[in-house]
Amino acid sequence: MKVLVVGGAGYIGSHCVRQLLEAGHQPVILDNLVYGHRKAVAEGVPFYDVSLGDKEKVKDILESEAIELVMHFAAYCYVGESVTAPLKYYENNFVETLRLLEAMLDAGVTKFVFSSTCATFGVPERLPMTEDLPQAPINPYGQTKLDVENLLKSLAHAHGLSFAAFRYFNAAGASEDGSIGEDHDPETHLIPLVIDAATGKRENIKIFGTDYDTPDGTCLRDYVHVDDLSRAHIAVFDKLDQPGAQYFYNLGTGTPNSVREVIAAVEKATGKKVPVVEVERRAGDPPALYADSTKAKQELGWVVKFDTIDKIVETAWRWHSANPDGYGDR
Repeated sequence: MKVLVVGGAGYIGSHCVRQLLEAGHQPVILDNLVYGHRKAVAEGVPFYDVSLGDKEKVKDILESEAIELVMHFAAYCYVGESVTAPLKYYENNFVETLRLLEAMLDAGVTKFVFSSTCATFGVPERLPMTEDLPQAPINPYGQTKLDVENLLKSLAHAHGLSFAAFRYFNAAGASEDGSIGEDHDPETHLIPLVIDAATGKRENIKIFGTDYDTPDGTCLRDYVHVDDLSRAHIAVFDKLDQPGAQYFYNLGTGTPNSVREVIAAVEKATGKKVPVVEVERRAGDPPALYADSTKAKQELGWVVKFDTIDKIVETAWRWHSANPDGYGDR
């Protein structure tokens, strides 16, 4: 299948491009490189430095490349920033996504795979988190993702758009062959931050709260490998042949790890001691968030390959140790 990967130079998008190639598909990348990296673009894959909101240019690409399906990874995703700069998030995550969808419908492309988030649920009523939980986002980032989900439902009804929305938990790790990895500016994800502390790039890693009602007192999160996420996105393709089809899936391992367990995994992988500073809790941090991914496993045959935090961290360390300055383009 000919697939346009919007945000294909970003962290998850670049990994998904390689999984598409491995599965025999033909990806085309659209990315304005605000957060993506030119060096993360797979060799030989057509690349367009275009904004997802540039409706006419996107329509031209969809038609000239004979695109059959669009995958969308180009959201802004810093939760804290979304609180202080909500207009930025509504503009990119919702308004520009609306323009992308308009371009698709104008070009007759009606299959869409959307990178959503567990942040649409807000603070969950129960754990593990299933797809039928009430959605009540507590920040603009989660709200913009939910708004897009609702827009997709309307377009499925009105225009026969077929879509799947994947609600991720904590994307982590790097490609198994070490060719690409995680390089954000600023970096907010725990695993690369802990690696930076282990290697001396950071003075220490802060543990925000040690008195949660969890086994070791620190927050529990569900870390899922970026290649496993990508494989789920591709596994849904066949289900989108039916016009107006709508699918929602939670993606996580279902086995949460604490902050201390992540630190221990990094120390094991690197052979280095991680300097730690314990500080007060951060406002709004739930004690635990982890997925029930039974639906994805049953309906898509999705199998998690990287099923332990040690396996995930090993891939991250392989890439970070070979690329201490990331892609070196910031």
